[in-house]
Amino acid sequence: MNDPTQAAQGKRMPLDPGEVKIAVMGLGYVGLPLAVEFAKHHDVCGFDIDPGRIAALSEGRDATLECHPDDLARAERLTFTSDPETLRTCNVYIVTVPTPIDSSNRPDLTPLLRASETVGRVIARGDFVIYESTVYPGATEEDCIPVVEKHSGLKLNTDFYAGYSPERINPGDKVHRLTMIKKVTSGSTPEAAAFVDALYSGIITAGTHKASSIRTAEAAKVIENTQRDVNIALVNELALIFNRMGLDTLEVLEAAGSKWNFLPFRPGLVGGHCIGVDPYYLTHKAQQSGYHPEMILAGRRINDNMGGYIVTEVIKLLLLRKLPVSGARVLVMGLTFKENCPDIRNTKVIDIIRQLESYGCHVDVHDPWPEPQAVERIHRLNLIASASELAPGTYDAVILAVAHQEFLKDGHQWIRGLTTPEGIIYDVKYLLPLDAVDGRL
Repeated sequence: MNDPTQAAQGKRMPLDPGEVKIAVMGLGYVGLPLAVEFAKHHDVCGFDIDPGRIAALSEGRDATLECHPDDLARAERLTFTSDPETLRTCNVYIVTVPTPIDSSNRPDLTPLLRASETVGRVIARGDFVIYESTVYPGATEEDCIPVVEKHSGLKLNTDFYAGYSPERINPGDKVHRLTMIKKVTSGSTPEAAAFVDALYSGIITAGTHKASSIRTAEAAKVIENTQRDVNIALVNELALIFNRMGLDTLEVLEAAGSKWNFLPFRPGLVGGHCIGVDPYYLTHKAQQSGYHPEMILAGRRINDNMGGYIVTEVIKLLLLRKLPVSGARVLVMGLTFKENCPDIRNTKVIDIIRQLESYGCHVDVHDPWPEPQAVERIHRLNLIASASELAPGTYDAVILAVAHQEFLKDGHQWIRGLTTPEGIIYDVKYLLPLDAVDGRL
């Protein structure tokens, strides 16, 4: 492509901001904030296959809590739809659908490929498709673009153009918002890369980093969370070691952290859509390339087994107090995959709950953040949403699994008051002082 303003055989490449109309496909915790921000500068069509989600957003309600109702009300250039035909008026398609793993920890590209099919049915000459979903290097050009070409009859870099700009949303974080995090951008040609970078530069105040290729941008994204996963696995393994030595892990980490370059990671459960998933995308591609990754998979095994380790420690404490395990009443405080957000998908707290149930324990789950209906639908659990429903002196064990701010509101004495006289408190997240708990990770 010699002229960056002219697409071969078709309409002009939409470099003029006044000509850009954006479709954001997938309105979860990544897509919705992006759509709201772009709507400050462009006409935006927010698309999702869930009509219920569209109806709620049209009424100003965001179940992810990433966007305040006022943000949605002010987004006058943003419309919502579940009708793919509506997307034909757009010329930039940004795909922000989930990229999960299956039961065998293999990448599941189904949502991504279906979104690519939808794009293929509506994209026209000169248009752009930009992917934000986390994938392995090569997925955009090897897996997604062929689907767009098949369903559109168009050819990449002749009729339409592609980009990749990986999401960096941190759910529940009210400080590091979309516009405050530097954005990696890339494109299928140098001119396309320049367009994608300019597009995002219009909304990202922290600036952009233009990668030399789509594959480089894909690789950069997938290692961000892989690095965090490996570091958390290290401190999780240290916790297992220090427990055997009779050392308090937090005290050791705080002492080591007095050196300026010691990284402040903490042990814990690793769930959610990113840290516990993305490494499997990288290892999948590595194995396809003929290399068996050892450190990354070892870290995944450690982190995936932490729920079982926590249950084992709680069972030991019950036995030491001569409390029965089968029939024990246990309260798990927190179900979401991280603190102060309502997202329960891929939460590792469910591992704790299911293993306790396998021992015959009666488990109650308290969490004020997620919607009880969603918890029942996804995890088949009856959630206790309000702390007022918790009866004092009831539980043989209380497990603090998620560091929600509400759990500290009334002090650790309130949590102790929920247990029987011999009952135990196990603190996964170091929420309480050491002398206020009976065990911690």
